[in-house]
Amino acid sequence: MNEGRDISSLLAIMARLRAPDGCPWDRQQTFESIAPYTIEEAYEVADAIERGDMQGLKDELGDLLFQTVYHARMAQEAGAFAFADVVESICTKMVSRHPHVFGDASIASAETQTVAWDEYKARERAARPGGDTRKGILDEVPLNLPALSRAAKLQGRAAKAGFDWPEIAPVFAKLREEISELEHEIAIAADQARIQDELGDLLFAAVNIARHLKIDPEAALRGANRKFERRFAYIENRLALSGKSLSSSILAELDALWDEAKRNEAGKNPV
Repeated sequence: MNEGRDISSLLAIMARLRAPDGCPWDRQQTFESIAPYTIEEAYEVADAIERGDMQGLKDELGDLLFQTVYHARMAQEAGAFAFADVVESICTKMVSRHPHVFGDASIASAETQTVAWDEYKARERAARPGGDTRKGILDEVPLNLPALSRAAKLQGRAAKAGFDWPEIAPVFAKLREEISELEHEIAIAADQARIQDELGDLLFAAVNIARHLKIDPEAALRGANRKFERRFAYIENRLALSGKSLSSSILAELDALWDEAKRNEAGKNPV
């Protein structure tokens, strides 16, 4: 491994980019303009992990770290805080939230630590200047999370407060109810807003099933997307070998090739 550089090198590069004679693009950026890149880099880290790409993960973690350095530099220029303050903040938080590691507390399991973690966070909020300003237990779920992830977070927070079914059977019943309501709105030719509303309820119910099964709905849908891409590419390749195209093929032929792709995958990797 290359031990030649540490975080100070990256901080120096960032300072140079933001200098008056630095990069014009970097100098004109703001927290708001950089935030979408920060989110994108986090997803690219997750993608590298899912693909088992360690070289890619190394590069993507670097990109994500650069985003932290970027925001910290802009905050320093604004006189708000510096990178060292970010490091101090997270170190203090991690020590405070792990008294069973850095203190004398005792935590028996990961589940117990999850409960304790929420309690630590609640105490930290109450200790902030002005105290805990939340209006409800769902207030801290970020608005800009992907919709599936946010739905799971909202449901999880509500479940911790006791608003949840104790078993999965009623969740499936709710899913079937939402399907029926969507079908009804479509059958009566309801306006698009009502159909969209019912579709949203159906997706929300599907997320609830994922949560009860302890499956990340975002990861599940990403897997389904990859599966669809593989099978669609198989159809394209098979048609190309026959001198055909998608537009010149009938649906029955495409369905047959789709089933063929499924059988081939099942023989190699059951999905």
